Amino acid sequence: MLNITLPDGSQRQFSGPVTVAEVAASIGAGLAKAALGGKVGAQLVDLSHRLETDASLSIVTAKDPEGLELIRHSTAHLLAYAVKDLFPEVQVTIGPVIENGFYYDFSCPRPLTEDDLVRIERRMHELAALDEPIVRRELPRDEAVSYFKGLGEHYKAEIIASIPTEQPVSLYREGAFEDLCRGPHVPSTGKLKHFKLMKVAGAYWRGDHRNEMLQRVYGTAWATKDDLQQYLTVLEEAEKRDHRKLGRELDLFHLDEHSPGTVFWHPKGWTLWQEVEQYMRNVYRENGYQEVKGPQILDRALWEKTGHWDKYRENMFTTESEKRDYALKPMNCPGHVLIYKQGIKSYRDLPLRFGEFGQCHRNEPTGGLHGIMRVRGFTQDDGHIFCTEDMIQGEVKAFTALLQRVYRDFGFTDIIYKLSTRPEKRIGSDESWDLAESALAEGLRASGCEFEYLPGEGAFYGPKIEYTLKDALGRPWQCGTIQVDPNLPERLDAEFVGEDGARHRPVMLHRAIVGSLERFIGILIEQYAGALPAWLSPVQVAVLNITDAQADYVRDVAKTLQRQGVRVMLDLRNEKITYKIREVSLQKVPFILVAGDKEKASGKVSVRARGNQDLGIMDVAEFSEKIRDAIQSKR
Repeated sequence: MLNITLPDGSQRQFSGPVTVAEVAASIGAGLAKAALGGKVGAQLVDLSHRLETDASLSIVTAKDPEGLELIRHSTAHLLAYAVKDLFPEVQVTIGPVIENGFYYDFSCPRPLTEDDLVRIERRMHELAALDEPIVRRELPRDEAVSYFKGLGEHYKAEIIASIPTEQPVSLYREGAFEDLCRGPHVPSTGKLKHFKLMKVAGAYWRGDHRNEMLQRVYGTAWATKDDLQQYLTVLEEAEKRDHRKLGRELDLFHLDEHSPGTVFWHPKGWTLWQEVEQYMRNVYRENGYQEVKGPQILDRALWEKTGHWDKYRENMFTTESEKRDYALKPMNCPGHVLIYKQGIKSYRDLPLRFGEFGQCHRNEPTGGLHGIMRVRGFTQDDGHIFCTEDMIQGEVKAFTALLQRVYRDFGFTDIIYKLSTRPEKRIGSDESWDLAESALAEGLRASGCEFEYLPGEGAFYGPKIEYTLKDALGRPWQCGTIQVDPNLPERLDAEFVGEDGARHRPVMLHRAIVGSLERFIGILIEQYAGALPAWLSPVQVAVLNITDAQADYVRDVAKTLQRQGVRVMLDLRNEKITYKIREVSLQKVPFILVAGDKEKASGKVSVRARGNQDLGIMDVAEFSEKIRDAIQSKR
């Protein structure tokens, strides 16, 4: 008798081996119809998977996260099916699931066009409507190599040839198309209904620029029509908010091929940068951090001690002078340890908190660069806390509260907390890992945070907390982190004198709140669609005259506000006032002040707020109080 245990603890008994589909049918016709696959323990399997021994089983439907993964995986193969059907000369390569969808890479005689995508998507819907079964089979490796070579699929043959000889290869067939895949898949193409092809891009075979450039087709797939439409709506809104587009329109920055992966900040953009940096500088000052500044270039010998020269060198920009090798720093941590080591430190000096707006450089591949979100030269709000093991929990609690306050001031209130724990390959004793992981967890609990564990995702030297904020579109951005590191102080011989008079190693906590300032500013621009809160806006107030007769008056109004620290733009152009208001509104200035003869005579201004809100006529002093309140309250 075969016993199958279901998620609610109940059991189903069968006289012999049974498929997942048969178990689903035994539970009910509705579940059998909705079933896409199953989970045997933690393993995701096809509905055709045979259970031959007692097992725990969950039936997976489109409502489950695993069900959405099955849909996207299978839709990637449906894409390959449609491409081969329309373009038989094309070779298929790989097609994985990615966030919100999938892609598939193809070797094509010519580049695919937008018109091709329309044809392919139409054909995918036609094939899905046929509701063809998706059937799995296995072949010996060498037989599978010969099979795909016979089909002219040389990329598939190359992939299979890298699999160990003794390992059988699984293939999935739907209609006339058969593909290499480990699976699992939905049971038939009819389960795939809500998808859309998004774009085509270039991608090198196996990610190596020396190999052929392939055509990568991206798509998205969802469980319901509403989910798909909601995603497309978010994408449409995200396109409007694209920081690269708004950066040009608002004259904030530009990117230039003369220095790929770095940012040229324009006056308005640099004003925004300074507001973020000065805000964070005050945060440092008010919370016990001492600001430091380390050099940009450090000797190879230091990077050898830290391990970066051996393990990270391809991501570092290196140079040579007087027969000595140097590298531009990719992170600030080693420099902070060297500062810590100047002079003898006592246990009474701990915790010692250093902060730096340190400029770092990493040799990111060109294809991975993305506006100011992913660059080669960036500045971090980097901080390091030197402390003892029993101080970790308190520091985590204080840091978490600080991070929450900072995110709230910038307009982010939805934060996801994740704790990454020990990986299989690691240094240090289990006792030290127990202590570090417990301290991080208790620090989060003491802060009232619900968090998720990420088993095995910590660094080889210590666990970490990741703080991920959600923006106005619900998109996650991992910015903050705090990470336990006993390794770097050990490598660079950092010590303190304990209460017992002996020398001890400090623990180093790596921490960041906004992370890369470039990336964070990009997030801010997209969060607010360029309409930044008054305290961050590069221009806070625009002052406009209606005719030349008010020119001197509006100059005086502008000077009054500027003396109070308000960032003012003065528009005295000989243009119609409606034109000037429209032009300034497109620059997303929070407040527009207009003065004609009536306002000049009464010593007042007409006030408009962003979004075409008419706030009426005000005294300049009254408006000054209003703008001051908006800036100070960070509304």
